[in-house]
Amino acid sequence: MNSLIIHMSSSAARRPNVARLLQDLPDAQVVEAVNGRDPAQVAGIKTHAGNLHSPAYPFPLTPAEIGVFQSHRKCWRMIVDQGWDYAMIAEDDLAVSSPEMTRARAMIADHMTPDMYLRLPPKRREKPAKVIATDGEMALILPRVIGLQCCCQVVGREAAKRLLQGSEQIDRPVDTWLQMHWVTGQKLHALLPNGLSEIAHRIGGSTIQQKTRTSGKLMRELNRGWYRAQVAMLPQRA
Repeated sequence: MNSLIIHMSSSAARRPNVARLLQDLPDAQVVEAVNGRDPAQVAGIKTHAGNLHSPAYPFPLTPAEIGVFQSHRKCWRMIVDQGWDYAMIAEDDLAVSSPEMTRARAMIADHMTPDMYLRLPPKRREKPAKVIATDGEMALILPRVIGLQCCCQVVGREAAKRLLQGSEQIDRPVDTWLQMHWVTGQKLHALLPNGLSEIAHRIGGSTIQQKTRTSGKLMRELNRGWYRAQVAMLPQRA
């Protein structure tokens, strides 16, 4: 299995972790992240104000979120162009526990297909609509509600084609869009626990979080809660 590590080369604080990931992930290589603040890199990308799909997304896309979305699309394109059955895509704030990853890779090898998108989330939040396989406490599931974050996933070639076709125009962050299986036509599976953790707080903080003025925090949380409730009403089903 090949691995693609999304990393912006100008991010000096994350370079040591990228070096570790190159050792910890199978057949790994670095993919230069798209800089959403560089007009030349995002020229021609069609964005919308949260109204391309339903439910409407209540927040405007930030340049960083556009860059992250396009970085994942770049990896999906590589999977298709290389003809790989599937590949792992990791962001550069990931940390790996080797024993658990060895078990996770064995389960991936046994069950992954080119049609699948398999999340390896650092946090155990998804509840299963169906359990596909287990190894001790490790479980491959079809979650009812797909979790957020794209720290690590294994993406099949046919799934990558489907996602590329569906994301030629965007109106929300990539993880939020991927939750919308009724829009993408792509079921998402999850493997957890998996020995992975997210360590952005130790290597310079998040690259996409933005500060919100105190006066706007309450309204933002209300909008976020409303949106998540709408998504929860459209679960994946076994």
